Amino acid sequence: MVFSSSLFLLYFLPVFLLFYYFADVKYKNLVALAASVFFYAWGAPTFIFIVAGSIIVDFYAVNKMHRSSGRSKRLWVAFSVFLNIGMLLYFKYANFFVDNFNFLVTEMGGKPVEWARVALPIGISFFSFQKMTYAVDVYRKVHAPLKRMSDFALYILMFPQLIAGPIVRFNEVADQLEDRLANENADNRLTGFFRFALGLGKKVLIANVLGEYADSVFAMNPSEMSTATAWMGVIAYAFQIYYDFAGYSDMAIGLGRMIGFDFLENFNNPYISQNISEFWRRWHISLGRWMRDYLYIPLGGNKVSVRRLYFNLWFVFIISGFWHGAAWNFVVWGAFHGAFLIADRLFLLKFYKAIGKYPSILITFIITLVGWVLFRSESLSYALDFTSRMFSFTAGPTLYISQKGWIILVIGAFFGFWAMAGKIEKWQEKLFSKEQKMSTLVIMTAASAVLFIVSLAAITSSGFNPFIYFRF
Repeated sequence: MVFSSSLFLLYFLPVFLLFYYFADVKYKNLVALAASVFFYAWGAPTFIFIVAGSIIVDFYAVNKMHRSSGRSKRLWVAFSVFLNIGMLLYFKYANFFVDNFNFLVTEMGGKPVEWARVALPIGISFFSFQKMTYAVDVYRKVHAPLKRMSDFALYILMFPQLIAGPIVRFNEVADQLEDRLANENADNRLTGFFRFALGLGKKVLIANVLGEYADSVFAMNPSEMSTATAWMGVIAYAFQIYYDFAGYSDMAIGLGRMIGFDFLENFNNPYISQNISEFWRRWHISLGRWMRDYLYIPLGGNKVSVRRLYFNLWFVFIISGFWHGAAWNFVVWGAFHGAFLIADRLFLLKFYKAIGKYPSILITFIITLVGWVLFRSESLSYALDFTSRMFSFTAGPTLYISQKGWIILVIGAFFGFWAMAGKIEKWQEKLFSKEQKMSTLVIMTAASAVLFIVSLAAITSSGFNPFIYFRF
């Protein structure tokens, strides 16, 4: 079940909110948990039992760790972390490892291993990281463990952010899981609905339209497309993935706010970045923070030699790329961004400072586009051929974008770059805040209703409605 579907918008969400708002305070978590289990089981009825089993094991393991000390405590946290890493490696990467092993064996004249392919549980990349944050935060004494297993299960399975994030760290919502009465008010529900409708509009009205064109370009053989087509295809994809993923994050934040949870921002106008380091402070913020606090800093962070620091940066981004998908193009994508992070520290930041703001934004955007080719392509060889076509400056068959596509692309580019005007970011922060004047709430509610209706109409009239990050 996806947020941008008639099933979710017309049936699941209204029924859930009706039960949730009329439930007694002591039953609200159970209502939210029941809805979340149903939401996940709808799309993955078999895997819900695996996820539930891992939740039960993690809950008792972390409680045991909390009551332990010394070596025993370290063993329990290691058990919890490696349980989740093991699940991730098996379900997400087993096929990748076996395929590559079989390729090598075949190349050497051997017989490949027979293997029953493993299906990928929906959202495993996100809920595995959240379960690890629970264990590590309790181990570090950032917050005590939850008293009720049902609260822990809600933290992991909470449907607003279960499938595609943002990655919600335990210490940031622990108190809200037990008591969020202060957040249960009409203002939060109205501003939350506005944020949800805004995200829905981004997804349905912009990402879906650009996605159809991007898919048609990436379905072509690179040798048979013009340089102009290659550039148009990857630019369309750049805005598709931004409005798709940022739209989902908006919807998750909005839904969370409607039921009393405060989820941190996950995107902050990433395409106005003046370097790749800044891009990763603005893009998928929750993943960047997770990688920094639970991987980069434990590896030594900035308190190591310069060579080790550069290696750590590169290694973390290779892991980040691999986290996104079990394919070599994702690994190379992570290494690509890691290389530019190192280059920023070595010389690029000085260069960008010398050439000024707008040329720096343009160069960073072009670097990002090349990265998106690696991310979008079905194979590394296709990505290399596509990139070669981008910079070959040759003519060839051109896949023209429709008039509607052009209009949406211009709109997407405008809102993708409009925060270059300094006051826009401050205005956005004010718009997204929970505290609004009554007149502003009236306007926001009216705008939400219009966006919701227009988006719903677009959904019912189109059969193209993917969510890019669902496969991660």
